[in-house]
Amino acid sequence: MARFDRYLLSQLMVLFGFFALVLVSIYWINRAVKLFDTLIGDGQTAWVFAEFTALTLPGVIRLVLPVAGFAASVYVTNRLSSESELTVMQATGFSPWRLARPVLVFGLIVAGMMSVLTHALVPMSMAQLKDREIEISRNITAKLLTEGTFLHPSAGVTFYIREITPEGALRDVFLSDRRRMGESLTYTAQEAYLVRDGDSSKLVMVDGLSQSHNRATGRLFTTHFDDFSYDISALIDDKQTAGFEVGHASTVDLIRDPAGVAARAGAPPGFSADELHSRFAQPLFCLAAALIGFAALLTGTFSRFGVWRQITVAIFLLVMLKLIEGLATDPVRADPALWPVIYAPPLLGLGAAVGLLGYAGRSRTPRRARPEAAT
Repeated sequence: MARFDRYLLSQLMVLFGFFALVLVSIYWINRAVKLFDTLIGDGQTAWVFAEFTALTLPGVIRLVLPVAGFAASVYVTNRLSSESELTVMQATGFSPWRLARPVLVFGLIVAGMMSVLTHALVPMSMAQLKDREIEISRNITAKLLTEGTFLHPSAGVTFYIREITPEGALRDVFLSDRRRMGESLTYTAQEAYLVRDGDSSKLVMVDGLSQSHNRATGRLFTTHFDDFSYDISALIDDKQTAGFEVGHASTVDLIRDPAGVAARAGAPPGFSADELHSRFAQPLFCLAAALIGFAALLTGTFSRFGVWRQITVAIFLLVMLKLIEGLATDPVRADPALWPVIYAPPLLGLGAAVGLLGYAGRSRTPRRARPEAAT
């Protein structure tokens, strides 16, 4: 590569890394706050929180890559324009097509990163995350072993533990079950133990009191017990269904048997077509975003007021392409035969970049002087 190409490519990569880091941090913090509240509220450890945040990172990076590439392209081009470096290169004979060569290489690099994410990292991380969510949702011990807090593992159930000893004993246990219509059950015990019995979990309470209140008659029955076993497996709402989704399938499986993948996930066949072609369209969108950011700014001339009009046009084009990308999803999911619609946003973006480069080249072509009229 020429020295100018290496210089421009290095500037693009540095700014791309900066914008990607900032955007990933913003998205990650927003998701991490919600994730932290959910997991810690369910009694999970900080290690589980760290595992979940790591599994969500590939998906977050996939979202910000096109925007980071676009922002880097706009920022670098604006700086080169304001410092007259582009003007100098154009004065030496560099056409807009020649100037766009390092930007094209930069876009291909970003597209390659996106391909790795869409075809490998994101499906694997999503599948692993779903498996861990199901595993944790079935972990009754983590949901109930929280001392000093009134817990509501399911509707109509309240559970409280005053203290958990290092030996695993639960001190001063309170359990209220109001799931049956017209009847409420309340159990209190000085001490209790959580015991695993096959696929179920039981709470063995020692030295306690059982109270049964019939709301229709208003009668209250109390029973003192030395030890009592209560099956708490049914206290947890297990709303998790089959963990497999279309997005968890590999690209090879989506190509070989899209109908089988959709059937396994319980989704219409159009979901497989949308997922497969989106994995190929998103890298092209990264390339289009980088080229649009460069080509739109190249249409402007040097000005002390900058190229804000061109920047506005570039942002408008990117927003319109993202809107078209969102609108293309539903038709393909409804009819798999419409899969070419998925490629409309990146192809329109590439066409817009080519048009802007052509316009920039024509606007800088000196006009031929008109021949003087014969006298």
